[in-house]
Amino acid sequence: MSSLTATNKGAATREAILDQAYGIACSAGLEGLSIGPLATAVGMSKSGVFAHFGSREDLQLAVLDKAGERFVGFVLLPALKQPRGVVRLRAIVDAWFDWSRHTDGGCVLLGAVSEYDDRPGALRDWVVEQQKRWRQVLAQAVQLCIDAGELDPDTDTEQLAFEIYGLALIVHHDAGLFGFDAAVARGRRAFERLFRSYADADAVPSLA
Repeated sequence: MSSLTATNKGAATREAILDQAYGIACSAGLEGLSIGPLATAVGMSKSGVFAHFGSREDLQLAVLDKAGERFVGFVLLPALKQPRGVVRLRAIVDAWFDWSRHTDGGCVLLGAVSEYDDRPGALRDWVVEQQKRWRQVLAQAVQLCIDAGELDPDTDTEQLAFEIYGLALIVHHDAGLFGFDAAVARGRRAFERLFRSYADADAVPSLA
């Protein structure tokens, strides 16, 4: 076996382990990840799993990386193809609401906030940085709405980003308890009112 083939096989094996670990974390949380059951699920020995991840924490961090990549790929990247301003911001919000339908039991990123908000260490540090970056993305999207003349120039971008984040949380909360469609419909109406509270209504098209 050539070194390139071995490298590709190793990468594929690592990815298969991560996919399984991500699925477990969606339903059981990162703290629900255990090397033994994971090894059994992927048909490997514990030492085989450890060969790809030096420790349980390394595995958990890798799962967080995968969760972050999936979230960005699902929510942000498609929205960036939309025109700057309210159209793009709404695309972000709509995709973020829709994310709750594609997380197979729960959002790893939101779950990690609850798991590690008061537990110092590398996992909490990762979560804090990811949350900061996402708030910055939202604030930047709000700023583009200001630049487009769709929001009051005095709008506090971080405050509006905070409020949008709150809407996403309640949608994800309600989607599992009361049904996805009803939660998203309420979330969209709430976003419309929130956005218009900062905007000139005549300058902002209605939600489709």
